[in-house]
Amino acid sequence: MAANPDLHKAYGDAWDTITAAQQKLAGFEKEYTLVEVGDAFNSRLFKMARHLVRMAAESPKKDGERLREYSDSALGSLKFQLFSPAPISRDLERVKLAGSLSFLAEQLGAEHPLVVKALGGKSPADRAADLVVGTQLTDPKERQRLADGGQKAIEASKDPMIAFAQLLDAEARQLRQRYENEVAEVEAQAYAKISRARFEVFGSSVPPDATFTLRLAFGVAAGYRVDGQELPFHTTFASAFERAEQMGNKPPFEMPRKWLMVKGKLDPKTPFNFVATSDTIGGNSGSPVLNRAGELVGINFDRNRHGLIRNYVYTDEQARHISVHSKGVLEALRVVYEANALVEELTKGKIK
Repeated sequence: MAANPDLHKAYGDAWDTITAAQQKLAGFEKEYTLVEVGDAFNSRLFKMARHLVRMAAESPKKDGERLREYSDSALGSLKFQLFSPAPISRDLERVKLAGSLSFLAEQLGAEHPLVVKALGGKSPADRAADLVVGTQLTDPKERQRLADGGQKAIEASKDPMIAFAQLLDAEARQLRQRYENEVAEVEAQAYAKISRARFEVFGSSVPPDATFTLRLAFGVAAGYRVDGQELPFHTTFASAFERAEQMGNKPPFEMPRKWLMVKGKLDPKTPFNFVATSDTIGGNSGSPVLNRAGELVGINFDRNRHGLIRNYVYTDEQARHISVHSKGVLEALRVVYEANALVEELTKGKIK
């Protein structure tokens, strides 16, 4: 670019723009990370309270005017997590929240207005105890009630965790707006310039980003050799149980009790995981794996340790991506989790 005046004129200010944005961020990064990102409030109960408070405020707005996590496309997933009946340990929540409130005071200082407001004249341990012991948000029915009641229910709530989330919301939103306006948006435009500049300089010789662009990778299912041992290209349910037994059924090789209870009902020959030479990278997890007929045969979720080199160069000698086999998923859903309705929905009667 330096050798091309036209390119430099078009894109050369991008790096200075990012530098300036980072310098601005340095002035409020601690407050932003602690209060808006939430590092000072490490508690599932607080996160739920903040979502309920913000969801009530954002839902009446037009979709395009809401915070992105409350858009129509995101609300389904958010509510699924928010109303989950999974148990919540008050003791664990109290310890986590006390520790993160202490971290807030250590980072900003006891006299900082945000610290004073968050602690309310109490020690981090006492403040956390009051909030966690007094809240009713451990009950998914209460969370559902508050969500259904909207802003009116939130304003009428006496729940201390809801009140705590409301107390800090204005400052948190201000920090978020400042970050998005002065850093995120500015950098996004600068990065777009750099991407265009890279294409001008390198053309199609540089492959597209693996995690932010549509990308197809081709390969074959194949085993590989490590330390003189030939490793197969796939595992089965039988080999998974065998491996657990060999390792004393201890973490990370421990088989869940639920699986052990139905071991005799599972087809031991069912393929579980498999490896292939397809070129994948971090961010590809969850990608569908198709065979040459276009049928879904698995879902990518990892690479082996030899595959890490493919951050820099492609090799298929030992590098493999790892996928869970679709037959393994269906067998587990049927036998272990008895989710036959889900199996029917996934297969639509095509696979028995």
